[in-house]
Amino acid sequence: MGAFLPGKQKKITLLAVLLLLLTGLSGCGGNRPAPAPEASGGIRVTDDQGKTVVLKAPARRIISLYSAHTENLFSLGLDQEVIGVSTTETYPPAALGKPAFDYRADPERVLAAQPDLVLIRPFIRQSHPDFVKTLENAKIPVVALYPEKFAEFDEYIQKLAILTGREPQAQAQLTAFHQRLDAIAARTAQAPVKKRVYFETTATEYRTVTADSLPALLLQQAGGINVAADATPLKGGSSIAAYGTERLLLKGADIDVYLAQKGPMNPGITPVAVKARPGFDKIKAVREGQVFLIDEKLVSTPTFRLADGAEELAKLLYPELVK
Repeated sequence: MGAFLPGKQKKITLLAVLLLLLTGLSGCGGNRPAPAPEASGGIRVTDDQGKTVVLKAPARRIISLYSAHTENLFSLGLDQEVIGVSTTETYPPAALGKPAFDYRADPERVLAAQPDLVLIRPFIRQSHPDFVKTLENAKIPVVALYPEKFAEFDEYIQKLAILTGREPQAQAQLTAFHQRLDAIAARTAQAPVKKRVYFETTATEYRTVTADSLPALLLQQAGGINVAADATPLKGGSSIAAYGTERLLLKGADIDVYLAQKGPMNPGITPVAVKARPGFDKIKAVREGQVFLIDEKLVSTPTFRLADGAEELAKLLYPELVK
């Protein structure tokens, strides 16, 4: 049985217990340092080159140095927040009225605009590191994004949304985007025989696309079979593959449709020019007049207009199903 403690000893014991309790409470967080601002709030995004950028609030003065970023920002309702664009803008029309900036020029003009975010592609940081470094040294956040693969598109859009505080708008846009692609796939699934397609990205080495690229996945959604699915990328992570004349002509009898993208990557392309190439008369699609062009911006540029590209491809392959 326990004994009663004398009054003085009891007071000392109670004091010791109180001290222990206070020490324990302080050890549970009372004396911990305050969390860093980025841990307790703000915005944190890691870009496609592994660089983590922290913003205190959603960006409100944005300079976009890649046309796809610009188009997507406008799609998210950021017309006013975009204060500058690249020199290669074509869409939307409203973007053409914004001040144009060039990463190949002096960065002082960008600094003078006082942006709170500059969006680039990884290519820009690789090819013009001094330009990017100057901005970063001036404490301007620079984020490099570019989805090489179709599977990366949603994450890319979500990162743009996080940086700009447009997550609900992005989710709504992505939901509608995928619903539209699914609807296109459902229509072309009704085709009794699937068309076998070769997709040319550029006449140089008759390059095509890798199986996980944006155009290849759109072609799949449109109900086409990629005859060059065995193509390997030019380099790690690239969506472009060199196929070559020999391999292409060996599959000539299996090609129902010959598609070539038109745009900066493949300038001057026409169905007549494809037909005139030496040996191309061995390609079934060429002999039967099934050579078509598709706008590069609709199939190779990561924007919501990829759904337009998929529908255009479906119309070319199955005009009787998609009108």
